Amino acid sequence: MGIVDTKDALARARELSLDLVMVSPNAVPPVCRLLDYGRFRFEQQQNEKENRKRVRSQEVKSIKFRVKIDENDFKTKTNHVRRFLDEGHKVKVTIMFRGRERTHPELGERILQRVAETLRDIGQPEGAPSIAGMDMNMIIAPGSQGRPHSLEESQGAVAEAGA
Repeated sequence: MGIVDTKDALARARELSLDLVMVSPNAVPPVCRLLDYGRFRFEQQQNEKENRKRVRSQEVKSIKFRVKIDENDFKTKTNHVRRFLDEGHKVKVTIMFRGRERTHPELGERILQRVAETLRDIGQPEGAPSIAGMDMNMIIAPGSQGRPHSLEESQGAVAEAGA
């Protein structure tokens, strides 16, 4: 409508049974719109509600393996990890060491390698395995676009980034 006096704008809003809403108070002159504010707020709330539905919360799920794991147990646990990745969650795979098992971290790395290879089609490791106390951890993220395809490649990528 162009630049209009405030009194005239209020009168026009009353005529049309609408509200005069200030859109940009810092502009010179201030910018206002004629609209049904109740309806505007309702539509805004509906949009926010729809956006909250679309946003998938991503949790970090956790699953624990032991160094001495049987083949069937391995398959069952990797299927659990697969389900978590399908749901869009990151998964923290933990290898628990007991006693003298701690002196052989390569056994844990082998299991993590197998997990990464088994789940290669649906998720990829975010980085190299890390040892924290009696555990060895690795996080696997869903999807494979732009990520390394194996544990060795991810370790190579970490080594290159550090160099």
